[in-house]
Amino acid sequence: MYEKIFDLTGRTALVTGGSRGLGKAMARAYAEHGANVLICSRNEDELKAAATEIGDCLPVRVEWMTADLADRKEPQRVAEEALKRFGRVDVLVNNAGGNQPQRADQITDEAWDRIIELNLSGIMRLTRALLPQMMERGWGRVIHTSSVLGLGGKKERNVYSATKAALVGMARSSALDLGPYGVTVNCIAPGPFLTELPLGLLNDEQKQQFTERTALKRWGRPEEIAGVALLLGTDAGSYITGTTVLIDGGTLANIL
Repeated sequence: MYEKIFDLTGRTALVTGGSRGLGKAMARAYAEHGANVLICSRNEDELKAAATEIGDCLPVRVEWMTADLADRKEPQRVAEEALKRFGRVDVLVNNAGGNQPQRADQITDEAWDRIIELNLSGIMRLTRALLPQMMERGWGRVIHTSSVLGLGGKKERNVYSATKAALVGMARSSALDLGPYGVTVNCIAPGPFLTELPLGLLNDEQKQQFTERTALKRWGRPEEIAGVALLLGTDAGSYITGTTVLIDGGTLANIL
């Protein structure tokens, strides 16, 4: 009965921000379970290397395309190119995002506008463009990468936290709109994972502070997101929608 609930054979997954970190780990998980995969990000060299790694020794198609989803026109282009190449997108993982730390009284309009566009508005546009073909087939999985900082907070993460919290709310409402069409919408909220984004922003002392705050006393490894990505992206998660799955090693449980 449960043999094939994680099987994605014949389906296509689009993972934005898929050239490294959590995005690449999720893309590899989908490929290992039979999905054809399209990844996109801004860095062509990273994409080429990641596509090779994701598809290594697997009988699936793995392709890539460059895109800057902070550009208002790009989400529609990505959607059209994905459908042109593969004919369908069954699993959409909105993982591309950015962070520009600024104290509340020092937030610039430029930083606010760019992060809102990349982390929220671009996600809405790409999702909107790909939903009709999911709804027509009566099956689809939309996963937004939120954050533990969308549920909690941290100094100088005002814009980032605002966008990640907004994704949680958007997923809830979208789930209600799309449930009758067999499309689920959920968020994954990662905590401290050893990826390029936090490692580029935090010094050693700050990294240790995050380590101590977790229940497991360590940072997460990118591959540890794969289980939840598979659950929410396959038939295994067919009755899960409108929710946010926290993957934070117990960080948010530590309220003191």
